[in-house]
This record gives sequence, structure tokens and C-alpha cells, in this order.
Amino acid sequence: MTSSTASTVASPAAFSAGSTAVPQPHPLPLAFGDLQGCRTPFQQLLAKAAPPEGTPLWFAGDLINRGSESLATLRDIIALGDRAVPVLGNHDLHLLSVSAGIRKSKKGDTIDDILAAPDAADLLEWVRHRPLAHFEHGMLMVHAGVLPQWDAALTMELADELQRALRAPNWKETLAGLYGNEPNRWTPGIKGIERLRLTCSALTRIRFCDAEGAMDFSTSGGLNSAPPGSMPWFDVPSRKTADITVVFGHWAALGLTLRDNLIGLDSGCVWGEKLSAVRLAQNPVERTLTQVDCETCRVAGGGN
Repeated sequence: MTSSTASTVASPAAFSAGSTAVPQPHPLPLAFGDLQGCRTPFQQLLAKAAPPEGTPLWFAGDLINRGSESLATLRDIIALGDRAVPVLGNHDLHLLSVSAGIRKSKKGDTIDDILAAPDAADLLEWVRHRPLAHFEHGMLMVHAGVLPQWDAALTMELADELQRALRAPNWKETLAGLYGNEPNRWTPGIKGIERLRLTCSALTRIRFCDAEGAMDFSTSGGLNSAPPGSMPWFDVPSRKTADITVVFGHWAALGLTLRDNLIGLDSGCVWGEKLSAVRLAQNPVERTLTQVDCETCRVAGGGN
């Protein structure tokens, strides 16, 4: 996925005789937190937010799994066509791994209906070709986070390397090599599957790291569960993506997080909490939040 910036186009009506064309901006995106197969709250939230026709719909990963309607949710997103801009999350990669025989289903998984669908091959092909990061309008969306040494350009470069590897004929071999907690820190000279594994760990799993960017995967709890010497990835001093807005999901225990340069969207829908959507804008005062309750999607064991 190459980075892009917002562009403007003039509407046909703007070219009336004797008038000067007034560029009309593209609608700003509406970004959703982790759906995790919670289709009913998603439909309710989309109706409540009522985005104008043509509004891009961004999804911060984990479209499926743990909620009761994974297949129907996936079909809803695919039906949106190019309007949908999802990035891959750890649950989406888990679906691919189970389908490829790399991993076994876990207790609480709700992906069997996808794997048993008559068009499962097409559905999995669509998932496999989603990006790992998206950058537009000065905003970077990933599922989990980024390492403090990465700026937006490097993040997109690394994400592109990983997504090209997952779209290659030997994608199963690559996917099998992405699991593991090492290496857990960035070094510019890292290469091969270790480079891809590190990229995947950061983009789809990170929560805590130390000041040097060494990731710690020992907890999925909230801020008060930070391992000794670690902090949330977004609080590392001199983080190189601090000059843009980063949009992410993944961290239900963190909850909805709204800062000028940070939008954390996982508000625990699959835990029976809320599903959130934010109308994105570079200017924080122009952003709007819409939420719905997810009591009907409460799942024992939740998601992570």
C-alpha cells in the first residue's frame, strides 16, 4: 500500500458559466474499532454514524473471531468494495494460519463458519490481500502500533514488505515464520524472516515496550499492568510517529483513547462493552465519536 495524501476534485456543478471552480474535498474517513465478528453492533453503529455516501470506512483490524457472526461480518465488509479500508489484525492472520494448517483453532474461536463456507477460498484470498498499514490524510492506521524508531515512511515500507510476502506464492511458509516473540527490537540491518516477524509483531501485537523499543508481550492488560521498565508504545519519548496521527485497535483493556495525535479505537465490543467509530480529521476538534453498546456480543474469554 503506497502512501497517499488527500486530494480534491471539482464537481461538475462548479463549472457553470462565468464561475470559478470550487474544489470539493473527498469525505473524511470514518474509522471503526475491532469488530471481531460482532455484526449487529457494527450495523447499528454504521446506521447511527450515518456517514455520507462515498465516505471511506477504515477498519483497524480484527474484523473477525470471538464474536458470533464472523462470516456475516466478513461478507459485510467485502460487500463495501473499495470503500472499505481494513488493515490486518492478529485474529485475521490467525484465520489464515488455521486455514493453512499452520495453527489449530483455539477455544473461543468463531472462524469455522468462514472455513466451511462454499466460497471459503475466495474469502481467504480477500483477507490475505489486505494491507498491514494505511497512510492517508496525514493519518497512519495499523492494528496494534508501531515501534518508536519508525516514522510513517519506514512503517509503510516495512508493512509493504510484509504484505507482499503474504501475497506471494510461498505465503504459507512466510506466515508460519511470523510466530514468536523474538526478535523484539528494531535494528536497521535485520533481514529475512526475522525482519518480517518483527514487523508483524509490532503492527499486529505490540502494547508495551521499553524506551529503546524492545517489545514485551507478557501482558494484555491495561496501563496499570505495564511490565517493569516498559510503557505503552505510544508513550515512548521521541517516538518518530508523534508528528502524525496514529489510528489503532487491538488493546481492549486500554479502552477508547483519544489524543491529538493518537486514536485508540478498541473499546471492548467483544467483551460486551462498546463499539466505537471516529470521524477522522487532522484537526482534533473536527473529529466526532459515535458509539453503540455491545451487550449482545459479550463473549466468554473475549478477544485479544
